Amino acid sequence: MALDGIVTRAVTHELQTLIGARIHKIHQPTSNDLVLQIRGNGAQGKLLLSANPTYPRVHWTEQSYVNPLEAPMFCMLLRKYCEGGVIEAVRQIGNERIIHLDIRTRDELGDMFFKRIVIELMGRHSNIILLDAATETIHDGIHHVTPAISSYRIIMPGVAYVAPPEQGKADPLSFSEEGAFANALLHAAEFLLNPPIPDEDSIHFGTQPKPVHPGSLSPEKLLVEAFSGISPLLAREIAHRAAVDAPELFPEHGADTPRSAQLLWPAFRRMMQRFAEHRYEPQLVTIGSSGKSVFAVTDLTHIVGEKTVYETVSGCLEAFYGDKAQRDTVKQRVADLVRFIQNERNKNEKKLEKLEDTLKEANEADRFRVLGELLTTNMHAVKRGDAFVETIDYYDDEQPMIRIQLDPQLTPSQNAQRYFKKYTKFRNSLAIVAEQMQRAREEIDYLVSLLQQLESASLSDIDEIRDELAEQGYLRSREKRGARKKKPKQPALLCYTSSEGIPIYVGKNNTQNEFLTNKAAAPNDTWLHTKDIPGSHVVIRGTGFNDKTLEEAAMLAAHFSQARSSSLVPVDYTLIRHVKKPSGAKPGFVIYDHQKTLFITPDEQRLKELPNQIK
Repeated sequence: MALDGIVTRAVTHELQTLIGARIHKIHQPTSNDLVLQIRGNGAQGKLLLSANPTYPRVHWTEQSYVNPLEAPMFCMLLRKYCEGGVIEAVRQIGNERIIHLDIRTRDELGDMFFKRIVIELMGRHSNIILLDAATETIHDGIHHVTPAISSYRIIMPGVAYVAPPEQGKADPLSFSEEGAFANALLHAAEFLLNPPIPDEDSIHFGTQPKPVHPGSLSPEKLLVEAFSGISPLLAREIAHRAAVDAPELFPEHGADTPRSAQLLWPAFRRMMQRFAEHRYEPQLVTIGSSGKSVFAVTDLTHIVGEKTVYETVSGCLEAFYGDKAQRDTVKQRVADLVRFIQNERNKNEKKLEKLEDTLKEANEADRFRVLGELLTTNMHAVKRGDAFVETIDYYDDEQPMIRIQLDPQLTPSQNAQRYFKKYTKFRNSLAIVAEQMQRAREEIDYLVSLLQQLESASLSDIDEIRDELAEQGYLRSREKRGARKKKPKQPALLCYTSSEGIPIYVGKNNTQNEFLTNKAAAPNDTWLHTKDIPGSHVVIRGTGFNDKTLEEAAMLAAHFSQARSSSLVPVDYTLIRHVKKPSGAKPGFVIYDHQKTLFITPDEQRLKELPNQIK
């Protein structure tokens, strides 16, 4: 589920520890996310601000993020105005999903000024905006909103900040009487049954209501429409708690709003009192039947599933969102590359089919030589203008009569030369076609290996694969003309520790494979790879390990291969000094000898127990 106003209230309360702390560093790992390193005044850690359209959120985080080599412009702007600044206030606007961070800092001359970071957690309209606190002029936003997108609200540098439109809902924490609560539900029912004509702003933000049939009114819909900050999940919980003492909240046909208010009020009041006093119960519930998870800052009694209670709201949000946004990004980028690579593979397979047809024709080259020689032998029997000539095939043991087709416009000698030229052409093409077929097969094998590497690729792995495709000429380089980007000295490698404490390195793509095998590994290290199956290079560092480490390394080689779901996977192993890369070979391709073969079945549970890290 998405963050609602109540969860945002709980997060804002938890982040009050930021007041008085400094923003030490600012990073922007993705186009949607910011990570602020906070220090001072008893607060220390990383604060995640995300304007991801699917997973917008704000919370403390312990995850590690890979930052780009060059910081985006918005990140540079935040560093200029906010890095080193003191957080003066953290507040929620109304009961909405909007958080303001007020920051005090000094400029180059030592003059004090105030900036404000506005975090709007509104689904696909989520944004992070930097304002001048005094004038509320926008310095910039992580996402731009141009006049072509919205005439009501523009997010561009130099434009005055306009808050998202009010939804006209009541603050649920301000109700202390049942009568006012009933009136709010009655107003919501009238609004749902007779919604106003939607304007441009409500259409843009997706807040225009749809007419509701009286028979489909429910307590959840009334609560969501009447009060700000209440999500459908929280509304269902309130209705469920109210139904404990009064099972029938609504009559069979249509809604009895006064009766509904009378039944809902006690559960609503008790829950809102706890929220008003900042008494939260962050929890994550995993539904057994579907495996889906939901979170809330109160006990979800209406959902049957495995519940995990957290001490902090940030801990709950971190557990729920985890690396979902990153996985989605990986999935999307992998899908784009997979589509491209499969298209390239299909091209090479079609090319191979055409070359095979050409090869069949070339294998009949001798037949054209025979026809040319027979025609030369019977030159006296051929006249210009003849369409064919019949003669005995002296090259066949049975010596049958054959008909040789002629071009009437050519002389007998020219017709003979035409057959000899075909013979020479096809004979010469045999070597060329065979070479082209070998190249096409190598291309297909190379592309298949890339598809296998994308199955377990991370964001950094995808970038390395894409750069490799650009270097090989498949894709256009992303670097601008004249610009020179500093590349890391060496790729990061995945390192496991065997049950004996021996390091086992895994290359997840060709860039990592080449570095691991050709540069990082020592001559006496042990090298493993699945036999005749696309997969990763695996290296056991050092000597003196026993069969247990070798078995675990073989499992890793099988796991990071195309045969990861198979049993009895053949894995070759030999010393690094017996592994060579042929001159001009594709990235990641090697030849080796002195190998032995081990048949292994990957044990996923055993591999999960092996400590691993990126080095």
